[in-house]
Amino acid sequence: METIYSFEPIADANAKALILGSMPSELSLKSAQYYAYPRNSFWMIMDTLFGANPSLPYTKRTQILLSKSLALWDVLKACKRKGSLDANIDNSSIIVNDFASFYAQHPKLKFVFFNGTKAESVYKKYVFSTIISHFPTIQYMRLPSTSPANASLSREEKLAKWHVVKTAVEQLQPTV
Repeated sequence: METIYSFEPIADANAKALILGSMPSELSLKSAQYYAYPRNSFWMIMDTLFGANPSLPYTKRTQILLSKSLALWDVLKACKRKGSLDANIDNSSIIVNDFASFYAQHPKLKFVFFNGTKAESVYKKYVFSTIISHFPTIQYMRLPSTSPANASLSREEKLAKWHVVKTAVEQLQPTV
């Protein structure tokens, strides 16, 4: 198996909430786009919550998320994996992203939302203990994976649980 590499984060200085996946799918890697697999519910959920319609150009969708103070990234910087499933990640090959630097560069960050169990478990195992004392105010929440491999929930059930992202972002917006 070859080592695969994730993308750079989509974030700006106003990022207040970070959505973390594990590692992009094969199609996402080939397309150089987060959540490119059409059966993944991520962009449909982002459309309902923030208007980032899957039919819009990728750059426009990411601009919409940035305008809502959202950032996207993955826990894994690199790993070996056969296919696209998280279950196929070779745990001995895991290299995580540099979260200490990312958080230092994004001091407004208040929430981290994990897109699925694998993102959360890898973060807890390899990252959490090394950064918690430096960034103690960040709140964490695991959400159901938007992947079609997570067939235990319908898109509607996933959307209902993902509404917490919109609520969090709205509570962080300044009042006029």
